[in-house]
Amino acid sequence: MIADITVTEKSFGPKLLMSGIRFSIDDGEKVGVIGRNGVGKSTLFGILAGTDKDFTGEIVFKRGTVVVATAQEHHDMGDTTVLQYVLQGLPEYTDLSHIIETYPLTMGDDMKLIDEYTQALMRFDDKGFYQIEEQIERELDNFQLPGIAHRAFTTLSGGQKRLVEVVKVMHSDAHLALVDEPTNHMDYIAKQQYIDWMSTAREAMLVITHDRDVLREVDRIIELKDGSSVSYKGNYDAYLKQNAVSTGSQMNDFEMIEKRIVNLKAKVIDYQRLKEKSRNPGTIQKFKRLEEGSRKELAELQAKEKPTFWIDKESAAGLNYKVAAQYDKFKAKNIRMNLAADESRSKHVLVTARELSLGYGDKALFEGVNIDLREGEALEFRGRNGAGKTTLIKYLLKVLTPQPEIVCFGGELTLDTHVRVGVYEQEVSPTYFSLSLESAIEKMYLDRGLSISTTKIRNLLSDYLFTEGDGKTPVSRLSGGQKARFQLISMLANDPQLLILDEPTNHLDLPSIEELETALGKYAGAVIYVSHDGYFREALGGDVLQVGAA
Repeated sequence: MIADITVTEKSFGPKLLMSGIRFSIDDGEKVGVIGRNGVGKSTLFGILAGTDKDFTGEIVFKRGTVVVATAQEHHDMGDTTVLQYVLQGLPEYTDLSHIIETYPLTMGDDMKLIDEYTQALMRFDDKGFYQIEEQIERELDNFQLPGIAHRAFTTLSGGQKRLVEVVKVMHSDAHLALVDEPTNHMDYIAKQQYIDWMSTAREAMLVITHDRDVLREVDRIIELKDGSSVSYKGNYDAYLKQNAVSTGSQMNDFEMIEKRIVNLKAKVIDYQRLKEKSRNPGTIQKFKRLEEGSRKELAELQAKEKPTFWIDKESAAGLNYKVAAQYDKFKAKNIRMNLAADESRSKHVLVTARELSLGYGDKALFEGVNIDLREGEALEFRGRNGAGKTTLIKYLLKVLTPQPEIVCFGGELTLDTHVRVGVYEQEVSPTYFSLSLESAIEKMYLDRGLSISTTKIRNLLSDYLFTEGDGKTPVSRLSGGQKARFQLISMLANDPQLLILDEPTNHLDLPSIEELETALGKYAGAVIYVSHDGYFREALGGDVLQVGAA
């Protein structure tokens, strides 16, 4: 065992976030961490990394354990280059480099310092640090970050910083790696490289992810829900089976509690009446004790919050009648997407392209692209990051938003000018950052000439699992999952006939991803999508358009 984790209390103000987190990690074990948005996954990582000490509990690491974590925020970076940042994050590198660079200038004949210098040289060689800069630059190239090693870290985009964090962890040679959403912003080739490394790396890993391709390769899954943690041995497919069984048992237990509550309420009334009718002091005291005992038990049971019940769609379809009825009654609320589902699809052509070639300046990114997309069909744009997928989407939308910087080198592309388009983008527009979520929704509708009311805003917040408090929160302070749900609201605002989705599963939790897949499966319109989620691509299907080299 490399780590033993217990968190008995972690709160934010009056809100109790965690109260029963207990699990351990074995040497070399790969553990996936999942849970609904907002349950505290990143908070748990802050506790394990030592950056959050405001909790009750105990985190015990085996003596000598080196822990490394992907950072969520970067402050006071100055002119630090990407290479310097990665090297600083490697255990021992900075201290050994300092000895090797400075001791020859000061150690003279001091045998103690000479010995320390010699040991540092040997350790530096043992750790492979003489070749580390070349290895890091090669890894950055593999993740399609060529030439950035000597750029200032502060000049990188959010997605680039996340990839650099993964490279840092991959070269840290730590005993335990804490990795938060590593595959967001990776293309399918880079993601496979990460999965291959994760599967064979000697270090233990705790990985926050809803990427089912990654979860398929882990040894165990820890689910955070209702303030506690539940451990499932095996990968994602094993988790789904175990979760269906355990959720069935939990629902049965909860139903027994509900029945007990009804029974206790009746008993309280009965004991109260019997007490009032009695004339014998001893009998009165007896019914008073029984009433007080029932009231106490009732209060304890009513104080228990309803557990979160979720079973994946495939497992739910195989439930027996009794458990299925319980699940319909108790299942956790999920997002509700209102997509037009009309089986009488017209197969009207929405998008066409003939031998299209696009790029910037005097350089074409791709050529020979042909598209014939009709209502009811799905088309995946597949290609490496930088191949031109986003450029193709932008050019497609040029009738809505001019893109003068994109150059057409040949061919043509047309979009039905009457079609309503809904776009899911990875990043929320900065124009909304300072607005509350409620105000952002209102502005988004009004800017598009769509009607909106207070009641509709309230309904949208409910449909997409936002609380009343979330509605007052500035968009800039929303979590990644909350921003993703705002993007879904934005995408569907105009009742679109064509959806364009750019990595829609990033930041969504597993139940929300499944709801998105289900809704899209029934959708009457056409879908163009970019996704490196193998499960999502299998669910949506459709034709594949290879953009650039495979």
